[in-house]
Formats: sequence, C-alpha cells, structure tokens
Amino acid sequence: MMHRLPLTALLLCLLVQGAVAQEITHRFLACGQQTYIVNTDGKPDWTWPAATRDGYMLDDGSILLTLSKSKRYSGGAVIKISPAGEESLIWQGTQSEINSAQPTGDDSYVITEAGDDPRLLEVSAAGKIVREFPLACQKTNHHMQTRMARKLSDGTYLAPHLLDFAVFHYDQDGKVLGKLDTTAPGDADHKIQTWPFTAIRHADGHTLVCCTHGNRVVDFDASGKIVWTLTNNDLPGDWLQDPCGAQVLPNGNVVITSYAAGRADPHAPKLFEVTREKKVVWQYVDGQKVGIHHFQIFTTNGEKLDGPVLK
Repeated sequence: MMHRLPLTALLLCLLVQGAVAQEITHRFLACGQQTYIVNTDGKPDWTWPAATRDGYMLDDGSILLTLSKSKRYSGGAVIKISPAGEESLIWQGTQSEINSAQPTGDDSYVITEAGDDPRLLEVSAAGKIVREFPLACQKTNHHMQTRMARKLSDGTYLAPHLLDFAVFHYDQDGKVLGKLDTTAPGDADHKIQTWPFTAIRHADGHTLVCCTHGNRVVDFDASGKIVWTLTNNDLPGDWLQDPCGAQVLPNGNVVITSYAAGRADPHAPKLFEVTREKKVVWQYVDGQKVGIHHFQIFTTNGEKLDGPVLK
C-alpha cells in the first residue's frame, strides 16, 4: 500500500533536498600566465598584467604575488598590490627565478630562489633578510629545483624538490630533518617523473603532495606512509594533467589545479574539488588553453574561509 506524504511534509523534504544539493561556489585567485581573481559567478573581477607563480590574499586585502622572470625582473620578484592597486616591491630575485613566496603571519615572507646557489630566504616586509639557508636540491637544472616552499607552525620548512623526487623537511638552520619520497610504486628509475610541486601540512601531521607530470596526488601520514592517492582512474576523465597547486579546505576537501588541462581540451576542468571519498563536488572550466599554476580559494558559498591558508 502506498502512503502519501502530507503536502507540508513533502515541501519540507524538497527544501531539505535542495539544501543538501546546493551548488558550491568559490571566489579565488588564479596565478599563471594570466593573473586574476574569479568571483562566485565564475567570471574574473580583477586582473594583474603579469605572469605569476604563487599568490596570496593578505589580511588587509592586499595581494602578494610571486612574479615569473621577465624583462622587468630577470630573476623574478615578489610584489604586494594594495587594495587601491598600488604596487610595492618586497624582493627582487638575484638568481635564475623565484618560485614561491608565503606570508608567515609575522610580517615576513618565505621565498625560494632557484639558480647556481638555490636558497630559502625569509625576509621582512621591508625586504631585509632575517633567515637564509641553502637548499639541498640538484643544481644542474635551475627551473626544476624547487616549487612551493612553506613555513610550518613549528618554525620548520617544507620544500618540494622536483628532480630529487622528494619533499625535504628543513629546520630553521637548513638542516634536513627528513624527506617524503614521491617516487611512484615500481618506478625506481623515475621514468614516470612524479615531481613534487606542492606540499601541504594539514590534519594530524599529514602532508598532501601534488606530483606534477606523474599526475598523482598523495597524502602522507605523520610517519611518512602514503595513506591516500588520487589518480585519473578515480576521476570522471583525465583531469590530472600536470597537477601543480592544491589547497586543503577547512572541511577536508581538496581543490587541485591541473596546469596543462586546457592544452589538449580547453573544456577540461582547470580546478576541481574532491572529497576524501574522491567525489568531485565542484569544478571550474573557462574554455581557455592557458592553465592555472597555483591559486587560493578565498570564499565558499560567499563565506570567508576560516583558519590558516593550507596551499
């Protein structure tokens, strides 16, 4: 026998279902050959005329950008853009290129320089070096030395070294405390080329790592064991195409950018969000061939994200 719900109960069910199925929106900064902010409607509402490698929105509304090397800055640079659009120089690169710059929250910035003497710098807002040490990566290929170095809450540093196939953990004096090996299983000769690009320390000492070129995203537990892996076999299509940047959101979901996604198919997702169960819950498609190198999600469904920026 079929039982019919009263009209009020039926409407309540539909409202609850609609709330559960609410479409996710994000506002975010995109860095790459083009630099811009995308609003919740999926359209850019701010642009900056420079190619960038890394970027952050600061608490005062300023935007920190790591500039790619150019005629203006042959070794790259780190600049800050005020809410009024005024540009100030924080650091001008002294070697081949700058690959990342992270605000520490203590009015300083962690910067990596690639070159004959690859190094990590921590500089004050006035551009004064307050900490410096050499990076223990290969020196033959400058461009493939390191990417998104980050200072951790305990004052140590994580630095992904691409052609060393590992994320290095440094203390404040540059001593190597440990390494996370990103080599793919059964790939002792590194033919798959799983280059670590972004390393994010998050819940209970876990470290999420994007392995660009090898098209894998892995999560290490505090003991260094891989406990979660995302590949294209887990996705609706070959959406991991040089996964460079990532961000762990406060709800535990992960947003990933595939830098090469637009080259073969302009309609492939440039960014997508997955749950721990590997369900895709949001994606950004712009129809362009130009990829996103890294990014920062600011808001979800109009609400500013709480807590530290894990990217």
